[in-house]
Amino acid sequence: MGGHFDLEGKKAKIIILENEMKQENFWDNVELANEKNKELVSLKKIVEKVEKTKNSLADNLELLNICEENELIQIEEEVNLQKKLVEQLEMNTLLNGKFDALNCYLEIHPGAGGTESCDWASILLRMYERFCEKNNFSYEIIDEQKGEEAGIKSAVLLIKGDYAYGYFHVEKGVHRLVRISPFDSNKRRHTSFASVSVTPEFNNDIDIEIKESDLKIDVYHSSGAGGQSVNTSNSAVRITHLPSKTVVTCQNERSQLKNKDQAMKMLKSKLYQMEQEKKEKELNQIKGINLSNEWGSQIRNYVLEPYKLIKDLRSEYESYNVDKILDGDILEIMESVLKTKVD
Repeated sequence: MGGHFDLEGKKAKIIILENEMKQENFWDNVELANEKNKELVSLKKIVEKVEKTKNSLADNLELLNICEENELIQIEEEVNLQKKLVEQLEMNTLLNGKFDALNCYLEIHPGAGGTESCDWASILLRMYERFCEKNNFSYEIIDEQKGEEAGIKSAVLLIKGDYAYGYFHVEKGVHRLVRISPFDSNKRRHTSFASVSVTPEFNNDIDIEIKESDLKIDVYHSSGAGGQSVNTSNSAVRITHLPSKTVVTCQNERSQLKNKDQAMKMLKSKLYQMEQEKKEKELNQIKGINLSNEWGSQIRNYVLEPYKLIKDLRSEYESYNVDKILDGDILEIMESVLKTKVD
């Protein structure tokens, strides 16, 4: 496996962050300070694991030279534990993108296909919720629009946790389902599509200007969970950025003002990411690099009929355990895609 773990570089970054935290004005911007503190804690955990693994390996190498035969089993068990630690450290070397450590917004939209596609979008939503629950990520449904008969027309989640964007950004693209539709009385096989987009949650200090005249702001009744009181006022907010035609919605708070603040934060994150991707694309064109797997390309097939198979088209990862994966066990798929980025 490729990738180089820069231990000394991470130690140097820890010193820099610790010095920054000693400054008198460090906590003036609480959000930015919390973000840097989170990065420091994460770096210290990684460095501690590396040092522990290095020391354990050195100790076991010495033991191999002097141990009796009956002690080999104990050493083998210790080496297997270290192997798991090394595998996790290898994943950490892959999560080194500019925004990988940030929280993220994940959006799901069904493709053409009516109720069947809306139902497929809701299956994906549940898959990501279950993944979060199983892997120490917290999530909050920022917006959810129910389908007319079943499923969802759209959903937006704010996902928080260590390297949330680093893991979830590999889900960006089109997901294809093949199954016998439960909504077809003739029991015919249907192909459905749903798109997933992922945006880092940037802090409020990002350098991007949004003109008030470029915004169209609508308010409407919330339609999500929360009981009758949710629909007693126009608390949900939809903001359209007219120049880019970017639309964001939020209805998770009962306060219209809070929903507007959350929607604006999401809009700033989206526009900033678009600007960063534009710069990166221009730079790659200068370098002569052709990027594949751009947003909108089909990334994964989920076949339930006439056989069961899930296949990621980027990493060639395959699994016949469809039910387990749709119940949120997608870490192996995510990691297989991350590994394809290593030269």
